[in-house]
Amino acid sequence: MYQLSPSILAADFANLSEQLFAVEEAGADMVHIDVMDGQFVPRISYGMPVIESIRRVTKLPFDVHLMVAEPYRFIEDFKECGADLLTVHAEACTHLHSTVTKIRQCGMKVGVAINPATPVEVLRHIIGEVDMVLVMTVNPGFGGQKFIPNMLKKPGMVKQLAVDEGVACPDIQVDGGITLFNVGEILKVGANNIVAGTSVFSGDIKANIAGFKEAFENAAK
Repeated sequence: MYQLSPSILAADFANLSEQLFAVEEAGADMVHIDVMDGQFVPRISYGMPVIESIRRVTKLPFDVHLMVAEPYRFIEDFKECGADLLTVHAEACTHLHSTVTKIRQCGMKVGVAINPATPVEVLRHIIGEVDMVLVMTVNPGFGGQKFIPNMLKKPGMVKQLAVDEGVACPDIQVDGGITLFNVGEILKVGANNIVAGTSVFSGDIKANIAGFKEAFENAAK
């Protein structure tokens, strides 16, 4: 099953509740929420108060992507403010297995993200413990970047790693530079969860989401 997770980093924050309503009505599967700390990545975005506030205006699951240093410190906080799936970066965790375990213990689904230069091999000993692997196809920290074509190899490598380890393959999410023009190619290589920001929130939200859903239907044929 293919899923679309619109990234609110590209939304109009002056009209955020209306835009969340629009993506829910248009058929989005979840909401992607990028949390940046200005340390792990250069920019600062938003945190728990914003997530807690918007939790009241949509029933969509919250797919929270922590681009923060040592995310272990904040796991319980994000559970309390409404996260359903919490994704941490392998590069940001001193003790990745402990972080994954704590997220699970707090009752959330678990995701692990890897940056473009990070090899899939870092996931070998935890791939059976996670619900989702997030393959970054841009360098994290800035919206609106162009897709890095060489990253098309990674979803297939994640799938092969799961086979090698004898575990079920987690969902494979791809984030960065995804448009209606390249999403078909991304789905073909094994991704089943698509993060899109500008391509959803720029222009007609309903029409944009319909375009992604059409791509999903074509990929499923």
